[in-house]
Amino acid sequence: MEETNLKKDKNAKEGSFAPLIIFMILAMVLAGLWDKIPIIKNSIHYILDPSAGVLLNWKLNLGMLIIVFVITTITTIVQKYATDQKTLKEMRKEQKEMQKQMNEFKNNPDKLMELQKKQFAMMPKQMKLSMRAIIYTGIPFILFFRWFNDYFIAAGSPRFWLGLSWFWFYLIFAMIFGSFLRKWFDVA
Repeated sequence: MEETNLKKDKNAKEGSFAPLIIFMILAMVLAGLWDKIPIIKNSIHYILDPSAGVLLNWKLNLGMLIIVFVITTITTIVQKYATDQKTLKEMRKEQKEMQKQMNEFKNNPDKLMELQKKQFAMMPKQMKLSMRAIIYTGIPFILFFRWFNDYFIAAGSPRFWLGLSWFWFYLIFAMIFGSFLRKWFDVA
């Protein structure tokens, strides 16, 4: 009975690309309708202006760091619990082993080709597993970015540390925080 439940849980986390594609299309449609349908834009501004907007108005660099940290933390937690971490870790371990073998057989084209085919065969499954969290975070992420764009245009396109735009500041610090948080939460 327990084994059946584990299989169901594993299949639920594995899923297919269909929901991912549907949610990404929906996110793009929402982003595209941002200026055309005022209720979308106004709803997000109603939520984020008194929260994230207050942080940015308080101290631009520190406020943005806090926002990036919170978004990255939420994304990391969703990634941990929306994906099959055990399977992902096993697959990554197997890929590292294949990479070592590929280095050993770099002078043997037949064996190298066989290993590459095996590695490429694993890619769709690994991608399905790791991209699952986008279903939960994709739409809020896109809407947050649209809000950021509106906020910073209205603020006169301020520059952050080292003269970075908001986009580059977000990207760089999300990668830094993400690296630490994935290790902290033991996310594959």
